[in-house]
Amino acid sequence: MKKVSYKPSSAYVHIPFCTQICYYCDFAKVYIKNQPVDAYITALLEEVATEKISELQTLYIGGGTPTALTADQLDRLLAGLTQNLDLTTLQEFTVEANPGDLSDDKIAVLKKNHVNRVSLGVQTFNDKLLNKIGRSHNSQDVFDNVAKLRAAGFDNITIDLIYALPGQTMADVKKDIENILSLNLPHVALYSLILENHTIFMNKMRRGRLDLPSEDTDFEMYNYIIDSLQAAGYAHYEISNFGKTGYESAHNLMYWDNAEYYGFGAGASGYVDGVRYKNHVPIHHYLQHTDKQAVKEKLTQKEQMEEELFLGLRKKSGVNTQHFSEKFYQDFDSIYGQIVANLIEKQLLEKSGDQIFMTRQGLMLGNDVFEAFILDDD
Repeated sequence: MKKVSYKPSSAYVHIPFCTQICYYCDFAKVYIKNQPVDAYITALLEEVATEKISELQTLYIGGGTPTALTADQLDRLLAGLTQNLDLTTLQEFTVEANPGDLSDDKIAVLKKNHVNRVSLGVQTFNDKLLNKIGRSHNSQDVFDNVAKLRAAGFDNITIDLIYALPGQTMADVKKDIENILSLNLPHVALYSLILENHTIFMNKMRRGRLDLPSEDTDFEMYNYIIDSLQAAGYAHYEISNFGKTGYESAHNLMYWDNAEYYGFGAGASGYVDGVRYKNHVPIHHYLQHTDKQAVKEKLTQKEQMEEELFLGLRKKSGVNTQHFSEKFYQDFDSIYGQIVANLIEKQLLEKSGDQIFMTRQGLMLGNDVFEAFILDDD
């Protein structure tokens, strides 16, 4: 029987340019000055065109900083991405924006090109901390941007915050949450600071010059954030994500449901026909290669099953074991039953019917949970 080929219904597009490099960021990015931005947009649109995509449910433009582009460059990019798309099927079209460079003309370009969700990289409302982590905007920029976006007709606005920053206190976190609630946005993503290699913060930590909150304070911050946002009507639907009803991120849920998706641009990752791939990076390598994909890996069934669990358990709803068994033609309980029992005993997992999901403690110790499901090869 011939295998039916399903095309992904989501795409991620990477814009690797920034007007300022943050001290914690290890994403594929460069300072935009003197970069071949126009040539990059041309190559990116050519890469997208090779897939002949006519329908998508979600399209996500991330970075880097997409709004580091000029209004004309942003217009060219967005118009090129949507010119052959059936816009009636495009449910969620997100563009990441930096509050420091989201000008009136760029907001107009977003509106003109059918963008319906804007993700603001806020990180914190504390101006001293913003400066300390290498951000170029201030807290007032955030309030101004939200007001301008709403005036332009955008109601689906989400902001990213980072907690457990160097020198950050519980009082700082409480003030950040107070500011979030005052904005009454439909979605918030909150991440604990992770130190990555090849970042300014990692170098500072190795020299003993990074004053980070303790692990106990990190947990206290996370618990305070969850309790405050849930009390304000936000559903904690994924480890780091909180949304009001109907405003959960469809694109990110696609990742956590372990669905396939296209990845376009330098350093972008994708997942198509069971193959995970990563594009060439840095930018000049991406521009030089006709085949943009540098790394391609066909996942084994064991790897697919592990990913299904790692990604699915990030969601508050967790993983349906019956669906898992049907998808992989394997009995879930015979493979993972004892692991689940052990994690339930440690109060890291709960089970309700066919659904397994992490407890509050499990959400805070997610890596311990995920590692338990990695089985030794026979």
